[in-house]
Amino acid sequence: MKSRRHTLIRNIISSGEIYSQAELAKLLARDGIEATQATLSRDLTELGVLKGPAGYQLPGENPAVVTPEASLSRVLKRELVSIDVGGTLVVLKTPTGHGNALAIELDRARMSGVLGTIAGDDTVFLAARSELAARRVAKDLRNLAQLA
Repeated sequence: MKSRRHTLIRNIISSGEIYSQAELAKLLARDGIEATQATLSRDLTELGVLKGPAGYQLPGENPAVVTPEASLSRVLKRELVSIDVGGTLVVLKTPTGHGNALAIELDRARMSGVLGTIAGDDTVFLAARSELAARRVAKDLRNLAQLA
């Protein structure tokens, strides 16, 4: 059972971007393998799996280069619940506990017209240079998040 699970883990990690043990557990469950977080943690350690900006990687693989825009898009798709504009502020809502992760990616992306961000538990305030810039940034973020 363990060797089959390890083989599946290697195949899953090699075939796509996996960013969490929860994602990995879901993909393993599709193949009929139920694994606890503790088991996956041990498996990843035994396999020498590393975690970087592109997610989990097997030893010996070249780390993928992730652009700030691609990383922001990934986080927006996963974390953004809603977006609204009020004057020069763009207000982004996330699930509880995820505001900081989104703010970090927004800061790394260094979007044009953005002065800075402030993160709370489930809200990120993004200060824009002007009302026009705020509307443009909100539109760009909606597009990256693939929201309507």
